[in-house]
Amino acid sequence: MNEDFYELLGVSRDASADDIKRAYRKAARKLHPDVNPSEDAADQMKKVSQAYETLSNPEKRRMYDMGGGTGGFGGFGGGGASFDFSDIFDMFTGGQGRAQGPIPRQRRGNDILRRVAVSLDDIVFGSEAEVDFRTAVACTRCSGSCCEPGTSPSRCSTCSGTGHVQRVTQSLLGQMVQMAPCSVCHGHGDVIENPCTECSGHGRVQQKRTITVTIPSGLENGTRIQLRGEGEVGEAAGPSGDLFVEIAIEDHDTFHRDGTNLIARITVSMVAAALGTTITLPTFDGDKEVQIRPGTQPGEIITLDGFGITQFRSDKRGDIHLDVDVEIPTKLSREQQDLLRQFADARDEPDVAEAPRNAANEPRTAGRKSRFSKLRDRLRDL
Repeated sequence: MNEDFYELLGVSRDASADDIKRAYRKAARKLHPDVNPSEDAADQMKKVSQAYETLSNPEKRRMYDMGGGTGGFGGFGGGGASFDFSDIFDMFTGGQGRAQGPIPRQRRGNDILRRVAVSLDDIVFGSEAEVDFRTAVACTRCSGSCCEPGTSPSRCSTCSGTGHVQRVTQSLLGQMVQMAPCSVCHGHGDVIENPCTECSGHGRVQQKRTITVTIPSGLENGTRIQLRGEGEVGEAAGPSGDLFVEIAIEDHDTFHRDGTNLIARITVSMVAAALGTTITLPTFDGDKEVQIRPGTQPGEIITLDGFGITQFRSDKRGDIHLDVDVEIPTKLSREQQDLLRQFADARDEPDVAEAPRNAANEPRTAGRKSRFSKLRDRLRDL
């Protein structure tokens, strides 16, 4: 009694050709003798293969659906079998059942990653930096041929230049032929009898290189710049990999970065804050005069527009934000104390020395958010 081919493959009668092929592959993985050596599996494998042979052929499938199909299970033979036996073989050989020709000696080189330290000044306006590294470069003696000058590779006699040899194994399915890389030429199809004495037959040597890298303005810390083709040269002078330069921005003594803005803290005396003054601030554009208006309060922000970091791929610049810190003297002479008391009396203020201590007068404790972190938060809320 003939079995239903669709049921054998576990597909519906309107299954597509791709569905049928997937179902056959799935079944073959379970029933192939190399996986399941039982006799029942071998018999079932023959049935599944016959079903696939019929349903994968549009004409045979049409005749089968009309009731005049090719019933019975005649094994893998059968005149005019339409399925490719290598499909199932490739599942167990990783696709190595058929040779793809000699393996090229040339291979792409590896990518290289190098870190370069740059100053904040370099990021403000953009700059250049030199990167030193050792890498593989093409051998100048053999020009990447891997052979001594005046010689050339010879055809491998073992594989006749194909790079592969046949291996025949026996299974319940009969003889199976597997193509494997030639062990003599390692799949290249030719043999280097006189390797280059400079590169030992690799077509590349190690050498120190120095490359000048353009550092665009506005880059963030950790940004990687890709330089195509500046990496390691491949075997047999194959295509070069890429060079990746990672930017490490050094800390600055005065400024902290916040995007394209620069933050700095300036300290003025309480008298200067009360009466107003002018200070000189060193910036990346030179010294700038900063006006401290009378009555400036601690924590007040003074902004210098357009003196920050130049945006990436733009001429627009950020700003400088100055956080004003008013310095309170910690040691006063008796004369200075008397003057301050006279000032307090003139303003009808209580004697500071007699004021009780409270939470507002307590010294700052450790563990609080840093001053610059709080300043960034304030600036973003503006």
